[in-house]
Amino acid sequence: MVTAAAYAVTSAEGAFEKTTIERRELGPLDILIEIKFAGICHSDIHTARNEWGGTHYPVVPGHEIAGVVTAVGSEVTRHHVGDRVGVGCFVDSCGECDACRAGEEQYCANRVTGTYNARGRDGEWTQGGYSTHIVVTERFVVSIPDGLELDVAAPLLCAGITLYSPLAHWGAGPGKKVAVIGLGGLGHVGVKIAHAMGAEVTVLSQSLGKKEDGLKFGADHYYATSDPETFRSLRSRFDLIVNTVSVNLDIDAYLSMLAINGTLVELGLPEKPIEVRAFSLAANRRSLAGSMVGGIAQTQEMLDFCAEHGIGAEIEVIPASDIDAAYDRVVASDVRYRFVIDAATI
Repeated sequence: MVTAAAYAVTSAEGAFEKTTIERRELGPLDILIEIKFAGICHSDIHTARNEWGGTHYPVVPGHEIAGVVTAVGSEVTRHHVGDRVGVGCFVDSCGECDACRAGEEQYCANRVTGTYNARGRDGEWTQGGYSTHIVVTERFVVSIPDGLELDVAAPLLCAGITLYSPLAHWGAGPGKKVAVIGLGGLGHVGVKIAHAMGAEVTVLSQSLGKKEDGLKFGADHYYATSDPETFRSLRSRFDLIVNTVSVNLDIDAYLSMLAINGTLVELGLPEKPIEVRAFSLAANRRSLAGSMVGGIAQTQEMLDFCAEHGIGAEIEVIPASDIDAAYDRVVASDVRYRFVIDAATI
C-alpha cells in the first residue's frame, strides 16, 4: 500500500481536514503518480457538500490532476517514471461495452468509475486529487505535453475536455458561429478552444463585467443577456451554443438564437428539470442536446491541441489549507477563473 497525505471532508457541513489515505498496491498495469496540482471543480463542491446526494464520507475530491510518474507496474508500456501526466474525471470502466470499445468510456454501459466518491470494481471507494499521490491504471492516464505547465493544465482534465468534446463533436471551426453561455471556469476555456478551432465566437453573459477578459480569450463578440435587445438582435444567428452555467435559464429564449439545424448543448447541471416549448425546437429544426466529458483518447487529443495553441486555464494557485475559503469564493463567483491546489502544501 502507498500512504498519501490528503485533505478530506467528513460531513456535508464539515471543513476540510488534513489526513492520510491508503492507495492500493501497485498492480502490473498501474501507475503511481506524485500529484503536483489539483484543480477545484464545482462538482467537487457539490459532492463535498452532498448537494447532489449520495456522498460517501470521508471523501477526498479532485478530478483535475496533474503530476509526475514515480513508479510503474511490470506490464506498463504507455508511461514511464518521470513522465508528466494527468488524470481526469474517471479511473476505470468495463472496457467491453460499445461505448468503451468506441473510446467513449465516459458513457460506459456498465458504470464508469469516478475518480472520487465512486465504488471501484474492487469494492473500495475512490479518493481524488486533493492528495499527494494516486494510483491509476495506465489506460486512464494521459500525457501532458511539454508545452503545457502542470498548473494551468490541471483544469483542462475536466473543464477543458468538457468544452472540447462538444465543440469537436458538433463541428466548431471556420465558418461556424459559436456562442458560449457564461464566462466562468468552464466558459473561459471554451472561448479559447472555440477560437483556436477557427470559429466565430460570441460570449453570452449576464453582464458586460468580463467583456475585456472575453475578448482577450478570443471572443469576437460579447453580449449581456440581461439586455432584452440581445435576444432580438441575435435571433437565428448561431450554429452552436454551449451552455456552461448550472442555473435554470429561459431555454426557449436561447433556442431562438439558433440558425437552421443549430444545436444548443447543455453542459451545466441545473437543479430543476429543463423546460422547453416544442415549437422552439420545431422552428429552424433546432436541437437541444447534452454532453459529458470526453473519452481518454479525446482527452489526450484535447491536451495536444491546447499545447499546440498555447491554451491553459486562467488560474489562482492556492495552498490546501485554503480549500474551504476557495469553495465559498467559487459559489460567490469570486474567481477568475479556476482555483488550483498546490499539492506540495498538502
